[in-house]
Amino acid sequence: MAPAHPLPFDPVDEARANWHRHDWPEPEAMAAVTSITRAHQILLARIDEVLRPLELTFARYEALALLRFSRRGALPLGVMGQRLQVHPASVTNAVDRLEAAGLVLRRPHPEDRRARLAEITDEGRRRVEKATAALGEIRFGAEGLTDEAARRITEELTGMRRAAGDF
Repeated sequence: MAPAHPLPFDPVDEARANWHRHDWPEPEAMAAVTSITRAHQILLARIDEVLRPLELTFARYEALALLRFSRRGALPLGVMGQRLQVHPASVTNAVDRLEAAGLVLRRPHPEDRRARLAEITDEGRRRVEKATAALGEIRFGAEGLTDEAARRITEELTGMRRAAGDF
C-alpha cells in the first residue's frame, strides 16, 4: 500500500546522509533498521488488506496455520505461544477470537489437567486455506522481491534472530 503522496526522495537515504554529515554512530545499521521497520509496516498493511475480508488478522492467520500443520490439528496454548514466539496473553486473545468465529475449539488436554488445547475446526481449515491462497496471490506482501532476494533477506536476518535468542 503506497502512501497517498509519495516523497520525491528516499527518506532512509536522506537519514543516512544526515547521520554521516553529523558524524552520528552506525549510519548503516540505522538505515537497515529503518528500512526493515518501514518494510514491516508495508507488509502488514498489504497482509491486513487481504485478510480483512476473511475476518482474520495476521496473528490469527498464523495461529490457524500452526494448528493446520500440527499432526492432530490441536496444540496446547503454551506450545502455540512458543512456536509463534508471542506472549501467552496474545495466544489466549487470538484463540478467544478464533473460537468466537467458530474456527477453533478449546478442549481439555488429555494428559495434563492444567493445559487446554486449541483445535482447528473444519471451517478453520477452509478459512486458513482461503487466506493462504489470497496471501499467495500477493506473495505475502513481498511483490517487489524475487525468490532469490527473499532467500538472501531471510539468510541475512537469521543471524540477527539467532543472536537475539530466537532459536
